[in-house]
Amino acid sequence: MLIEPIPKSTLHLVIDMQRLFAEETAWHTPAIQTILPNVVRLSRERQADTLFVKFIVPQRAEDAKGRWKSYYRRWSMVTGEALAPGMLDLVEPLAALAGTDSQVEKETFSVFGVSGFAGRLEGAGIDTLVFSGVETDVCVHASVLDAIDLGFRVIVAADAVASGDKTAHTLVLEHLLPRFAEQLEIATTQAILDAWAS
Repeated sequence: MLIEPIPKSTLHLVIDMQRLFAEETAWHTPAIQTILPNVVRLSRERQADTLFVKFIVPQRAEDAKGRWKSYYRRWSMVTGEALAPGMLDLVEPLAALAGTDSQVEKETFSVFGVSGFAGRLEGAGIDTLVFSGVETDVCVHASVLDAIDLGFRVIVAADAVASGDKTAHTLVLEHLLPRFAEQLEIATTQAILDAWAS
C-alpha cells in the first residue's frame, strides 16, 4: 500500500496503550497484544516524533464533570479508588520509550479535549498526524474526527489500532473512516514508515 509522502511536520499519536486496557480489567482489550509490535515499531523508529496519550480516570465517579458522572457510575470499577496502582501506566516496552515530555494525559475520549493541545501542535508546526492505539471506535475515532475538523492531514495505521469490539473496529476502519477520504488515509505500519521523510 503506497501513500503520499509524509512530511517532517508529522507527529505520531499513540492513544491509550495502557495497562488498564492490556490487563484483566473491565476495559480489557485483548487485541492490544496483536497491535503492540506495530505500535512499538512506529514509536521506536519515529521516537522523536511520537507522543504517548494516556486516558486518566477520576478518583471517584462523583469527581467527574457533567454526564461523565453517569459514565463512571456505570464504570466505577475503573475509577482511581478501585484500580490497582500503576494501571494507568503505559504498557511495556512503550513505557521505556516514553519520557515525561512525550506524554500527555486526557480525561476525554479525544486528545483534543486537553486544554491547549491543538495550539501546542500548531506552535510546533505539526500539520500531519499518524494515529495508533486503542480503541479504534472510541478514543482513536474521537481524536481522529477532531483532528479532521481542525484541518490536519490524518493517517491511521490500520494494523496498529484495535478495539475490544471487533465489529465496531471493522466498521470504523472499513466503513466510517473511508468516508473522509479527502482528509484521511488508512495505511499499514510499513507503508507509513516507507513514506515518512527522515
